[in-house]
Amino acid sequence: MTEELNRRDFFKRAAMTSAAVSVTVSGLSTRSVLGANDRIHLGVIGTGRQGTDNMENFMAHGVEVLAVCDVYQPSLDKCLGVARGKPGGEKAESYSDFRKVLDNKDIDVVIVATPDHWHPLAMVMACQAGKDVYVEKPICVAVDEGKKMVEAARKHNRVVQVGTWQRSNLHFQKAVQIVQEGLLGKITLCRTWNYSNIYPEGIGNPPDTEVPPGLDWDMWLGPAPHHAFNWNRFGVGDRWSTFRYFYDYANGWPGDWEVHLMDIVQWAMKVDGPKAITALGRKFYLQDNSDTPDTLYLTYEYGDFVATYENRLCNENSMYGHDYGIEFHGTDGTMFLDREGFQVFPEKRPLEEIREGTAVNPGAPRTKPRHPKNVDAAPTMQMDRVDDGLLKHVGNMLECMKSRKRPTSDIEIGHRSSSTCLLGNVALRSNARLEWDVANQRLIKGAPEANKLLTREYRAPWKLEV
Repeated sequence: MTEELNRRDFFKRAAMTSAAVSVTVSGLSTRSVLGANDRIHLGVIGTGRQGTDNMENFMAHGVEVLAVCDVYQPSLDKCLGVARGKPGGEKAESYSDFRKVLDNKDIDVVIVATPDHWHPLAMVMACQAGKDVYVEKPICVAVDEGKKMVEAARKHNRVVQVGTWQRSNLHFQKAVQIVQEGLLGKITLCRTWNYSNIYPEGIGNPPDTEVPPGLDWDMWLGPAPHHAFNWNRFGVGDRWSTFRYFYDYANGWPGDWEVHLMDIVQWAMKVDGPKAITALGRKFYLQDNSDTPDTLYLTYEYGDFVATYENRLCNENSMYGHDYGIEFHGTDGTMFLDREGFQVFPEKRPLEEIREGTAVNPGAPRTKPRHPKNVDAAPTMQMDRVDDGLLKHVGNMLECMKSRKRPTSDIEIGHRSSSTCLLGNVALRSNARLEWDVANQRLIKGAPEANKLLTREYRAPWKLEV
């Protein structure tokens, strides 16, 4: 058996071993690290589903909740009940103005799980108040906001973890290792996607109405333009918040799901952003009041590979039986990856090419006969047992709060991943091919409308100042 085949067998065993280990690491906790005298105190800004889920993961590590804050009373009351019903949440108080949370000198860290248009202000002001921050993705609505968020974290020496928690999942870490160690060969294409079918009503088309009881709508809008209350713009209910589909507050599917997917692509490929961006798409058939397209195709050109993001809302037919995912297409194999695990599908190549590291041109004359046996050029691997990435992600942040090291999804990383996706929307909305200076984070070439979309105006009296 050749050395190459022994190497492939080794990685098969490594994948299986990692899968078994994942069951035990999911229970890791910093409880054993935090003593009674150094207990970390938490404030939660934004108490919807994600904010409450994040809070519970902090509490699972022994963190004490002192404050929860939201402008919608029903959500606030529900989160307060969850906090007070668990050990470490008995002292929690509720607030409707996040600035009162930041004024509490006993709070060490805050979760920012507001709608996207509030992320920059709340995070920057928390850094100014001397708090460490766990901020949800995408970190902002416009690219220039993200730059200021990174600047604020560095200026005030704060630990800021972004909620791209897949980086803390063992199987994502293993998948990235496989890519970076060259097991798939030379990768020229990475594909990401989200598919669903909500034709024809989409998210619906409710009329503007009076503000419901218990909601401070003006505070909810905050820095965003004034608009009459609309349930879809607010978006609280049994589904994930529909504010995501209005450009005043968010960036649609690219700002929501694509950030998770492209974050892994850029991590695995060791890049900070694309050099060129193109976009196609619009709303063809959905009959709702959202701003965002029902069919979207984004293309990102990097130095030596291309990445794509595709979003379909009128057809959910998908490969692998999964309505979202990531593919790495290499010369030796393809990897499919999502939150349930990964699979590697080898390319079939002649054994002599694998031994010698050569690629045969089918049309070229051969100096020696092709080996009769075609074999897998990459290892056949599968890993489908996963650990609790969010719990580990929170644990990583708490450890970094003590060491003052940068966390797994440091704000700079989160900014780069968010920016890639936001630039896709800039290309779409400006109807232009963009050329991007990755190092200096500026537009080299694109329509005048594109430059305007890199920033946004804040409604008075709100200002984003570092």
